[in-house]
Formats: sequence, C-alpha cells, structure tokens
Amino acid sequence: MTAVLLIIHLIVAITLVGVVLLQRSEGGALGIGGGGGGGGMFSGRGAGNLLTRATAVLAAVFFATSIVLTIMAQRGTVPTSVFDSVEQPASGEGTAPADDGGSALPSLPPMSTEPDQPEVPVSQ
Repeated sequence: MTAVLLIIHLIVAITLVGVVLLQRSEGGALGIGGGGGGGGMFSGRGAGNLLTRATAVLAAVFFATSIVLTIMAQRGTVPTSVFDSVEQPASGEGTAPADDGGSALPSLPPMSTEPDQPEVPVSQ
C-alpha cells in the first residue's frame, strides 16, 4: 500500500511541476494560450482558469498524499522527541561541558596579565 501511494505521490508531484511551468508568467514570456488569437477552451482566459484549477487540485492531492504517507510511516513506531536524546546534567554539576581532553582544537597557553617586556634592554 505504501509503495502504491508513494508512486501516486511522485506522479502528482511531477505533474504539479509541469502544470506550474505551463502557466503564464506575469510578464507573459512563458506558457500556453497567449495573446488574443484562437478562442475556446485554450484561450488566454480559458487556459488560465483550467491551469489554475488543475494546480489547486494537484496541490490538494499532493498535500493529502504527503500527510497519509507521514501517518503510515509513523505507524508502529514509538513517538520520540529530540529532547529525549539530550543528556541532562546531574544536580550538582554546572552547565559547562566537561573537558574530556579529546577536543579537536589545540589548547592555548594561558594569557599573561603582565605587560609585555622587551627581551633586549633598551639603552637610554
């Protein structure tokens, strides 16, 4: 059942992309049914209405199949949270991470609080 629904979902997604690309852009550079020639179903107005409705229907089907696939994927699994995997510090410990010595960055020497002294005495 999941495989069939996934195939339908993919077909709807590809069709939705195609229908969106067929629509007339705001500048009128892309799309079918431009201009005023050729009345009927695929006139500028008719094609716009048809493609707009097709986009809305395909989008609704896409969202529906997405939700159903998500529900089917969650079925049979224990709900977990990201916060369940975070280790909580003991009550006596601070919030700073412990230094395990395995840091990827090299440790820096402590900074001196004394002003820099020249190594060679300066004659006056």
